[in-house]
Amino acid sequence: MSDAPQLAHRLRQHTQGEVLFSDADRGRYSTDASIYQQMPVGVLVPRTADDVTNAIDIARDLKVPVLARGGGTSQCGQTTGVALVIDNSKYLRNVLAFDAEARTVMVEPGMVLDHLNAYLKPHGLWFPVDVSTSAQATLGGMAGNNSCGSRSIAYGNMVHNVLGIDAWLADGRVTSFGPQADATGPAQQLGALAASLAAKHREEIERVWPKVMRRVAGYNLDIFCNQSERPYTADGSVNLAHLLVGSEGTLAFTKSLTLALSPLPKAKVLGVVNFPTFHRAMDSAQHIVKLGPTAVELVDRTMIELSLANPAFAPTIRTALVGEPEAILLVEFSGDDRDALKRKLSQLVDLIGTLGLPGAVVQMTDDAPQKNLWEVRKAGLNIMMSLKGDGKPVSFIEDCAVPLEHLADYTAQLTEVFARHGTRGTWYAHASVGTLHVRPILDMRHAGPEGGAAKMRAIADEASALVRRYKGAYSGEHGDGLCRGEWVEWQFGPAITSAFREIKRTFDPQNLFNPGKIIDPPKMDDASLFRFKPDYRVIPIQTTLDWSAWNVQNDAVTEQTTGPGTGGDPAEGFAKAVEMCNNNGHCRKFDAGTMCPSYRVTRDEQHATRGRANTLRLAISGQIGSDGIASDEVHDALDLCVSCKGCKRDCPTGVDMAKMKVEHLHHYKKKHGFSIRDNLIARLPITAPFAAKHPGWFNARNRMPWLAKLGERMFGFSAKRSLPEWRSDTVWATLSKPPTGPVLVGGRALLDAHAAGERVVVLFVDTFNGAFERENVDAAIAVLGAAGYKVHIPRWTPQGDRDERNLCCGRTFLAVGMVEAAKQQAHYLLSALLEFAEAGIDIVGLEPSCLFTLRDEIPAMRLGEEADVVARHAMLIETFLEREEKAGKLDELRAKLKPAASPILVHGHCHQKAFGEMTPTLSLLGLIPDVKPNLIESSCCGMAGAFGYDSKHYEISMQMAELSLLPAVRNSPGAIIVADGTSCRHQIHDGAAREAKHAIRVLAEHLQ
Repeated sequence: MSDAPQLAHRLRQHTQGEVLFSDADRGRYSTDASIYQQMPVGVLVPRTADDVTNAIDIARDLKVPVLARGGGTSQCGQTTGVALVIDNSKYLRNVLAFDAEARTVMVEPGMVLDHLNAYLKPHGLWFPVDVSTSAQATLGGMAGNNSCGSRSIAYGNMVHNVLGIDAWLADGRVTSFGPQADATGPAQQLGALAASLAAKHREEIERVWPKVMRRVAGYNLDIFCNQSERPYTADGSVNLAHLLVGSEGTLAFTKSLTLALSPLPKAKVLGVVNFPTFHRAMDSAQHIVKLGPTAVELVDRTMIELSLANPAFAPTIRTALVGEPEAILLVEFSGDDRDALKRKLSQLVDLIGTLGLPGAVVQMTDDAPQKNLWEVRKAGLNIMMSLKGDGKPVSFIEDCAVPLEHLADYTAQLTEVFARHGTRGTWYAHASVGTLHVRPILDMRHAGPEGGAAKMRAIADEASALVRRYKGAYSGEHGDGLCRGEWVEWQFGPAITSAFREIKRTFDPQNLFNPGKIIDPPKMDDASLFRFKPDYRVIPIQTTLDWSAWNVQNDAVTEQTTGPGTGGDPAEGFAKAVEMCNNNGHCRKFDAGTMCPSYRVTRDEQHATRGRANTLRLAISGQIGSDGIASDEVHDALDLCVSCKGCKRDCPTGVDMAKMKVEHLHHYKKKHGFSIRDNLIARLPITAPFAAKHPGWFNARNRMPWLAKLGERMFGFSAKRSLPEWRSDTVWATLSKPPTGPVLVGGRALLDAHAAGERVVVLFVDTFNGAFERENVDAAIAVLGAAGYKVHIPRWTPQGDRDERNLCCGRTFLAVGMVEAAKQQAHYLLSALLEFAEAGIDIVGLEPSCLFTLRDEIPAMRLGEEADVVARHAMLIETFLEREEKAGKLDELRAKLKPAASPILVHGHCHQKAFGEMTPTLSLLGLIPDVKPNLIESSCCGMAGAFGYDSKHYEISMQMAELSLLPAVRNSPGAIIVADGTSCRHQIHDGAAREAKHAIRVLAEHLQ
């Protein structure tokens, strides 16, 4: 747009906000969680309400549309547009007023739902519109969509819980919308117009308006003559704020919302009903709701299977299953009396028995298993998007709501529609209110009569006919946006649509706010609006890592995928791996878990996993420059990625940004070259033997501040950091000859002992523990010996070389993009370990980043089957000991442990958390008598290998640590601090002046 430079200039002059107009920044805001993409004119991240006022005035003057945005998780394209995008989520996220007695709160539009509920919880209150994206969804966005949530049968939709909205009108005036009886000024005038239109079309409203609670299409003109199952207000009065709820930012720009709160239920119970067929589950919903549940949620077979395949969700979903059901319903009862709720649960069991399914209900009365299962259900939509291949579940008819008595027939007939078009649907969501989120699997990357767009149109036509037959609502929860906007007139007819248009024109005469939504929308299958437009092409690249597992195609009906490498990706699977991100925004979270550390600190879209994936997708398809994966835009987006692997576990679609960063660095450094600092980091394992002979030289930097400052200027290592201390008594200094003894043995002796049936294990000593903290290695040998195991520490001898060398996983090389050098180190490591793995001997490690490199990156280096064989036998030492304990093999060790004198506080390394390996650490420490180790709910420590030593990353590193880790350490002065990661221990030392210890060392210190 020609006005973009002037718009950017004036915004920088007249606002304090962040003005983002680069191609990469605009590209990151061009999508939401829908299939659409529209490049905005620019982006403003306002710091104050005055910034918004000035931005609206400037945009109006330049005739540039304005688009309000929160978490950007909309599934219909309503937060995409050729406009000035104003992102409220970073700064405009405060509680402005709170009245616990009146149960009301006033918030800014960028406040995230989970954050509000965390604020309210100490007061025994919550905001009960519990959408599945509660960790990312902002209250302003929820009001724009008229969001609903799992428990709407008990609490209603967003519109039922909004008491007032203060908003900017298109002319810049701030107007208060609330009870019509109290309205003054513009609100009174606009309300009078809407009321007159409702009166004029009352007969038509009563005839065509869907009579279900889940109806969010168009504008809420029926607030003047209620048509919903649940009246908008308790006393039947009119609240003009409800005109704005569900308007998708097309009428006004929200400044604040006043919300009605509810008491937190004191107790909840959950009955999980297992059904042999999907149809029986749907048919049963109408009977279950008569018991008065607060939620009845569906999980279908597809979601069950995908959950079972996800290591984060599999243990939880198994607890809910009886046999192999085709569908389950989660039926929740809540209230203040747990005994009464248990009786409700018994009634559910009886009901399901009378329906011919005795023993089909899993009863959950404890809070923890309920919470875990609800987390899986909340992730349901995103889990379903984890199908590999070009075919993906597509959102466009998923919000149709029908009366409960028709639910089973509707779903059965819609399934037949899918079959006629060569696909099938994935189902989940709100059985309690007749809203079944269904997404047929379509390939939106291919055009033509058999392409996804053509099938989408045909399915939508047939689905709409079913919705009309069953007197339902075509848009039941997620809004209209681009994919359902054209169906507004179909739903309401030309007369009411004309009334909607008059409301829009009166509120917004210049069509300033989010044009093209609700009123005069484009066609849902307008290919120019798609994320994958007809001219979408991937720049071919030759990858250094193996991405072939993503380079597949899938069958929409069977969901079977073709073999690795058969998907036709010019980027050898890398592009398809990047495209797994569906923009759901799960990475924009702050609760327990790892993902995404840098976003938690910066709150910048660029530094969320979603922002990075979008940057990569745009780059490799040539939409932001010509350098593709090696572009500066990608490098900037990945700069603060700490390779925590949190996204590998926490992202429901499995986007592995840590591995993507390795691939990027390989191509980027190939183009730009390696710095001295890169070489110092990468070659640390090679430097180690030399440094061990001259530790004083290398440690002088920590003793002399001027050397630290010189090092910062020359190499970029922060002078505010101490560096790890080199030492001469490394592990390898004591292993110059083949070891003999009752515990530490040579390789041949270990193999012989294993063949004789003795307990044996291989201990992989990484560079960090071997060179800097040999106490951890000594502790591992002591603990394993006390448990009755013989231990071998392998080394590598180059052919024709007399000297044995320490083994390295290649982690430091990967960190700077030296992938080929990392492959060489990995080859040496595999050569040393293969014979033990082939013999079935377990290989245990101490440093999580090194051990999981062996398990994760090395198998992706195209080193052959030997990499997979070794990886299958490699594990952290705690995981090994936990397994042996469960097998009853650690009684001897238990007997040798003395009680703990201090509490134990545990910080988990990111890779431990990413691979679900924290339980073994807690279990191992639990062997110590009188100990109940407490886990710090922390994300990344912020050090992340070399990241925190970099002077340009130092401040970010410390901010990450200060989010939860360092405060928790300081608040537990008498506790033993446990951290398995070398860099984690160093961060705790630098940031809290406390010594942290490896778990195995703590265990060894409790040996009698």
